[in-house]
Amino acid sequence: METIDAAELFTALGQTTRLDLIRALLAAGPTGLPAGDIAAQLGVAASTLSFHLRALEQAELIVVTRYGRSLVYAANLERLRDLLAYLAGACCGFSPVHQAALGTFLDTLTAESRPMATDPFNVLFLCTRNSARSIMAEAILNKIGGQRFRAISAGSAPAEDGPLPEVLAQLKAMGHDVSTLRSKSWDEFIQPGAPQIDFVIALCDTLSGQVCPDFGTSVVTASWPLPDPAKFAGSAAERATLLNELYASLRRRLEIFINLPIVSLNKLSLQAKLDELADPHALAR
Repeated sequence: METIDAAELFTALGQTTRLDLIRALLAAGPTGLPAGDIAAQLGVAASTLSFHLRALEQAELIVVTRYGRSLVYAANLERLRDLLAYLAGACCGFSPVHQAALGTFLDTLTAESRPMATDPFNVLFLCTRNSARSIMAEAILNKIGGQRFRAISAGSAPAEDGPLPEVLAQLKAMGHDVSTLRSKSWDEFIQPGAPQIDFVIALCDTLSGQVCPDFGTSVVTASWPLPDPAKFAGSAAERATLLNELYASLRRRLEIFINLPIVSLNKLSLQAKLDELADPHALAR
């Protein structure tokens, strides 16, 4: 780092609110904080916070990540590491041994933050036969979830004849790739080497009498009971209308879900948010 670069960083940091802001983001770790949480923690107005965030972002001392409609701010540890290295590099006649120790310490500042941005959240949708609702949810989330979410689905007694043809036709008509969709047992996801599950969402009430597998204590669970397409009656047109309504209901829930500030909410808060989505009235808010 050049002296002029270091001077610019110190100029950006030369204000009490900005120093408090950087300290708050360092305490939050690589997951960062949304602007509302920062404002509440520091006790500053939103407009004031926005001004300071913009100054720190221009100096590249913070990084901003968009999660749906939310902006999450985190300290740019690489940039702060370089600043500390610049200060300490000429300090006190450090020996090569001391310099090596300093380098190890500085490396720890960024080691924890590097892998987190690349790992998607794995969301498992459950339904007894894994032939309709859970299949539909898997297809929708994999289309709208971008790189942040990976959707899978399973059931306790998967349909031997696979997903309902009407459901596959509906999904295909809506532009979804149905080539990989299949009915599968939830046992696949408790085997060694199975992906780590972050969310488990049950879409039918028949699972209530069964014991679900143990997916780990960190998993956030929810139940969104929805009507079973296999029981839709009436003409082909009437069943198609009901399928359209089911698709729209699922998609709306999942659009809200992917816009939650997941990285800044604890498990209980996430649980509450997902439970709210079981209520059809929550979709209109």
